[in-house]
Amino acid sequence: MTAILTRRAVMMGAASLGLLAVLPRRGFAAAPVMLVLKDPNCGCCTAWIEILEAEGFDVTVEASAGVALSRYKLENGIPIEMGSCHTGRIDGYMIEGHVPVADIRKLLDTRPDAVGLAVPGMPYGSPGMGPEEARDAYDVHLIRRDGSTEIFTSYPAA
Repeated sequence: MTAILTRRAVMMGAASLGLLAVLPRRGFAAAPVMLVLKDPNCGCCTAWIEILEAEGFDVTVEASAGVALSRYKLENGIPIEMGSCHTGRIDGYMIEGHVPVADIRKLLDTRPDAVGLAVPGMPYGSPGMGPEEARDAYDVHLIRRDGSTEIFTSYPAA
């Protein structure tokens, strides 16, 4: 038996393909969305954001500096000693400083009852702060809701 393509069959097939293009696809997660507050002149913050975007994050940047940025950090549960140069918010969690993408994904997967993650200061070799193969040792801290912290991940010196 020979299949004959009719005009109707072609039109129905084209309509089906068009409908598939606009319907949400199951099994494909939306890109994680993060808001980052940072000094507009900070190059290391921009480098960290570029890493996030290259890893599939949808990042919106808002310029902030000085007292306004410090106030934002404190109001959102980031202890002074955990401070760094930029602050992100993603899916209810705060991300302070040069936190690696793998740790952000782990946080979002495990969903601990916490404020978020922080890499205090600006350790050399952390994402956006120079080559990883020359990094200094640093820790990623989990910030608990009571302000206490614990080590989430440790990165040894390279």
